[in-house]
Amino acid sequence: MPPIRVLIADDHAVLRSGLRMLLKVQHDIDVVGEAGDGSEVSRQALALQPDVVLMDLTMPGPHSGEVIRQVRRACPTTRVLILTMHDDESYLAAALAAGAAGYVVKKVADSELVSAIRAVHAGRTFVDLTQTLDPSRAPDPARAPRQPPKELSRREREVLLLLAQGHSNRQIADQIHLSVKTVETYRTRLREKLGLKERAELYRFAVESGILDP
Repeated sequence: MPPIRVLIADDHAVLRSGLRMLLKVQHDIDVVGEAGDGSEVSRQALALQPDVVLMDLTMPGPHSGEVIRQVRRACPTTRVLILTMHDDESYLAAALAAGAAGYVVKKVADSELVSAIRAVHAGRTFVDLTQTLDPSRAPDPARAPRQPPKELSRREREVLLLLAQGHSNRQIADQIHLSVKTVETYRTRLREKLGLKERAELYRFAVESGILDP
């Protein structure tokens, strides 16, 4: 069988180099290219048509969810495997909803990463996190939408959307030109109004209410 053709996408050159060295010694894996930002991932995937894109979630350029969707549209047979530092159910849910086939944290063992690449290439879903999480808990886009409460203001909806997309308080503050303290206040209001404490719950509500389209 031909080797699994892998595109490595991460904005840290040292990490890309380490991943390339790890995969180079695998007889059934061939690293065909690298990308350092979200835009480059889409271009390289279209040009190289890899079997697997091994991709970080937080890179410069387009939001990771959009990058995953772009890759899946341009390369229907390519599988996207997320390799990230975010050991959080909301990031997992967002990645799977966008079309990722697997999700592993960067502290995973080398052997597990290689197993993940082989698994997603074989058509399976692979999830490995420190927390005990079930990928089937990712929100189902086919579920009937739930209308958000009318008392949510335009700004609260905006903050909710960005939170659901996985942005930090600092990133949200920079994007909508508010202070971090103000963003934290909006986040507290959302939790109180919606009765939702965890980011994963906010993500599911945003999808079900139609605020976020996965």
